[in-house]
Amino acid sequence: MKFHRLCLALISSVAILAAAVSPAAAQGRGVDYFIVGNSANATPAVAPTTPGLVLMGGGSDVDAAFRWMIGKAGGGDFVVLRATGTDGYNRYIFDMGGVDSVETLVVRTRSAASDPFVIARLNQAEAIFIAGGDQNDYLTLWKGTPIQAALEAALARKAPVGGTSAGLAVLGAVDYSGANNSVTSAQALADPYNRDMTFDRGFITAPGLAGSITDTHFRQRDRMGRLMAFVARNVQDGWVPLAQARGIAVDEATALVVDNGIATRLGNGAAYFLQPTAAPVVCVRRKPLTLRNVNVDKLAGSSGSFDLGRWVGSGTVRYDLSAEGGQLTSTQPGGSVY
Repeated sequence: MKFHRLCLALISSVAILAAAVSPAAAQGRGVDYFIVGNSANATPAVAPTTPGLVLMGGGSDVDAAFRWMIGKAGGGDFVVLRATGTDGYNRYIFDMGGVDSVETLVVRTRSAASDPFVIARLNQAEAIFIAGGDQNDYLTLWKGTPIQAALEAALARKAPVGGTSAGLAVLGAVDYSGANNSVTSAQALADPYNRDMTFDRGFITAPGLAGSITDTHFRQRDRMGRLMAFVARNVQDGWVPLAQARGIAVDEATALVVDNGIATRLGNGAAYFLQPTAAPVVCVRRKPLTLRNVNVDKLAGSSGSFDLGRWVGSGTVRYDLSAEGGQLTSTQPGGSVY
């Protein structure tokens, strides 16, 4: 999160008292609520919402991606959802203009995920963004609760939805939960069943992400090896059929914005789209991974796009990766896995 949003958190928290009847009741029940702008529901919004998806890789936020999302929110209410932290996004997003309000809901307990005030604010939102944090908190606290139903309803009513870092990690069909510790590429390749390779499913799956598992902070934290292992586990464990298995990863300070199934890149880094062509050769406990000929499309630069439905890139760099006895090899000139 950018430094200026941490500072603004101290200033704008007083806005909570400006909201209508229920937020004070929600406080102390595992919910913190903050608002900048109009506390009344924007009914009707200036214009209808249009569907869209923001997949952000963590680190510095991508201003252009938030402006894109605001443009799809119809002038309505923008809600930030998180399990820890405070209201650092509120003023940052509100000052971009084009929204009736920006609200942050910090939902810290499972019982709070059923709070009527929380669900009402989500159901009235014209845009919802899941902040960074710990995806295991999101899965533990929100999966199977009215928050999950509210997020699914937002997608169904064609409101734009997005997430960064942990917020992106829970948007795929299978989620890396990190329930123990965050696994490294070296650990995942050496033993794809080590104790830190923890997964979950049954939470929301954003449009276009069927069969996919996502990863973030990608090149900066050297996570290609672990994404290869994630994809291998999904296939090996039968969670995703081989023909549908996918991996999507985004660098820091980078976002994919998805419109009608077409992903384009904003920000400074790259995005990666992985598709295995064969089942793992070796994917068992306490043995190094062997997974061969995984197709990779790298989306970088100022042009290009990726069709999530057809799984075809335009203007991408295409190469293959293999894990052989836990060691990655690449068909790119020079052998770079990125």
